[in-house]
Amino acid sequence: MVNIHLIRDTQLPPERIIAALTDFSDRRLELFPNLDKQYFTVHQTGDTHAEVTEGSSFAGGIWERARYDWSKPGTVTLTVVESNAFAPGSTWRYRIEPKPGGGSRVELTVHERLVVIGGDAAGLAAAPQARNRRAAARLEIVAGRRGLRERTGERQSWTSAHTRRR
Repeated sequence: MVNIHLIRDTQLPPERIIAALTDFSDRRLELFPNLDKQYFTVHQTGDTHAEVTEGSSFAGGIWERARYDWSKPGTVTLTVVESNAFAPGSTWRYRIEPKPGGGSRVELTVHERLVVIGGDAAGLAAAPQARNRRAAARLEIVAGRRGLRERTGERQSWTSAHTRRR
């Protein structure tokens, strides 16, 4: 299992970040340019959940069908249901908290278990830094550095980042 924990401060308000994470319209492909349209299918949506297939052409095509849950205020959790690379039960949890004076602190905690099918995911298993970059890139988008942030020239910085294998 790989565990990734990242924290990011941003000037974006929490509601804007949560709105982006839970937007499953065609706009999602604009918000998250690392997603490929060929892998994007919305299976079900509700007031506080959605089941979606998403993926990218990275490493020959990686996709996951996941259940998003945002029933707990300030938290959006993605749980893998089915994937060609990640075991069911793998999770991505975003905790979004308002910062005093405005903006947000976004905490991303990832718990992934890889699935190797015919050797296709072997490269991912051998490269934990690639998974850390994937998580960091997603957090960069969510926190507004790429895509969500208006072009205001604001500076943002990492407050912590680490990867741990178990």
